[in-house]
Amino acid sequence: MEHLPAMSRFPWEPRDEYSDPHRGRSIRGTTLGLLPRRPGPVLDRQGRRSAQDQGRPAAMKTVALIAAVAAVIVAVVVANAPPPDDLAQATKIPVADVFAVLEAENDAVRKLWTEEIVGAGQGRGLRFDKDWRDPQTQAGPLPALFLREIAEHLRQDGLPLYLFLGSDFPINEANRFTGLQAEYFAEIRMTGEPQFFRDEEIGMHTAMFSDVAVAQACVACHNSEPETPKADWKVGDIMGATTWSYPKEEVAVEEALSLVGALRDAVRVAYEHYLDEVETFDDPPAVGAGWPADGYLLPSADQFMHEAEARASARTMQVLLRYRQSEG
Repeated sequence: MEHLPAMSRFPWEPRDEYSDPHRGRSIRGTTLGLLPRRPGPVLDRQGRRSAQDQGRPAAMKTVALIAAVAAVIVAVVVANAPPPDDLAQATKIPVADVFAVLEAENDAVRKLWTEEIVGAGQGRGLRFDKDWRDPQTQAGPLPALFLREIAEHLRQDGLPLYLFLGSDFPINEANRFTGLQAEYFAEIRMTGEPQFFRDEEIGMHTAMFSDVAVAQACVACHNSEPETPKADWKVGDIMGATTWSYPKEEVAVEEALSLVGALRDAVRVAYEHYLDEVETFDDPPAVGAGWPADGYLLPSADQFMHEAEARASARTMQVLLRYRQSEG
């Protein structure tokens, strides 16, 4: 049985800028890819509104409203962006606030993946396994591995923004916190509060947020792993921490938008890679407008991103608009 793959902390080697073939170009450095799209209704195979969609109309209307409002906010932010010559004088956002925005985006994606894909999918016959890349396994990545996929694609975007999921009880020793990060993680263990600091050893501003076990599937996987250093995890335990690093102490609003855009690009690519894997299954689920809650179905990349962005956009734009208004 293979180890959980190690997650590279800070890959300094140069990477080509990522360009999404489905979107035609990279959005790094632009805000166009951040306009939240209104999530459409969840339909069944006959094109009718599904039971899932009928069962939560109020929630979906709320999400759609939030997305629409966020889209207006983004348009205002972009339309009022200062000319390039004025960027140096533009209001700066402390990178700690940007990290908090990125973590909120990450949390929304993790929750969506864990509950709506993994949790609901297992009840419909979908499998998720740490060896999901093995062609014989015919499974998708567990939540922690999906995050690692996101981190891997994020580092290929070209921005010096790094995401690392570590622990003091990692299955793979390469994912153990060391040095200053280990010291701050000990504080997270005691308080559960996020930690912000500058790591002089790597020359990066860093934020660490607790990674809490929210699904029994995650707990069961870790506890059953033969080489786990801890086999009594419970739902609600702090299993590790997501760690974000970036070299700047503060950034302009436009740069913050580009970082959010890079993260969303990475999420999309990670999900598309899962769909690519699904196509190789002996009995692949139908991919389209439906979700596992409806049956042996998976949402398309567009549907998945619509929902993820709608869940995260309100918080993201609230923070960014606050700093944009302070420039007036």
